[in-house]
Amino acid sequence: MLSSVAEHFGQSALSLLRSSGELVLMFVDITRSMFRYRLRWPLLLQQIYSIGMKSLPVVITTGAFTGAVFAAQIQFQFGPLGMASAGGPVNALAMCRELGPVLCALMIAGRVGSSLAAELATMKITEQIDALRSLAVYPTEYLLVPRFLGMAIAMPILTVVTVTCGIAAGYYVAVDMLNVDGVYYWDNTLKYTMAKDIWMGTLKGFFFGMLITLICCHKGLNSGHGAEGVGRATTDAVVESSLAVLIANFFFTFLFNIIFPA
Repeated sequence: MLSSVAEHFGQSALSLLRSSGELVLMFVDITRSMFRYRLRWPLLLQQIYSIGMKSLPVVITTGAFTGAVFAAQIQFQFGPLGMASAGGPVNALAMCRELGPVLCALMIAGRVGSSLAAELATMKITEQIDALRSLAVYPTEYLLVPRFLGMAIAMPILTVVTVTCGIAAGYYVAVDMLNVDGVYYWDNTLKYTMAKDIWMGTLKGFFFGMLITLICCHKGLNSGHGAEGVGRATTDAVVESSLAVLIANFFFTFLFNIIFPA
């Protein structure tokens, strides 16, 4: 029993190390392809539209209701203590540093990441990737570079939209629904929310986007055969990219607090 558990743990550790190494090699290959081959602007613009514009309803809804609920909970706790106007900076800092980038990344992992994995997995099992090679087209520069750059451009913008909607919805709930003094609420928000807080959330969104793209593209390109392989690759891509965002957020929080000290 103990030996089987140790064997399973060892296999899981080796699989994790192998996958991590493959992700690093994929990132190096994508970076090299950016400078070695010409950039395909129509494909890049298509990815920016697909990732960015089509995700706006999702991230706006996520940011608005997260900020509204968080602001309401803050006021329910801070109001009886006479600290109602302090809810503004608390909500703004939480949205900028943690809730905005993390929840936005999780929504994008579910909406866009699954699509990336499914598209690439379908192209693999239908031999479209082999067809690209036969036409002397390098699959990385044609398939991965536009998706990687599109996510890198769109994710910081989507993160800012999520944060903005969360702060605006929090202001509405606190001031218009719970009768908090709007002048003090907004003044404290501007006073205690610094540029570094916005930069922290934006950089997190950028790195989360890269993680999601790498993991989902890797799962799609290494999928099994048939419909079952595509479904498994899509499911694994969403689950693993979401877990990677949550784990990476822990380390990014400490790293960014070193880079942007209080």
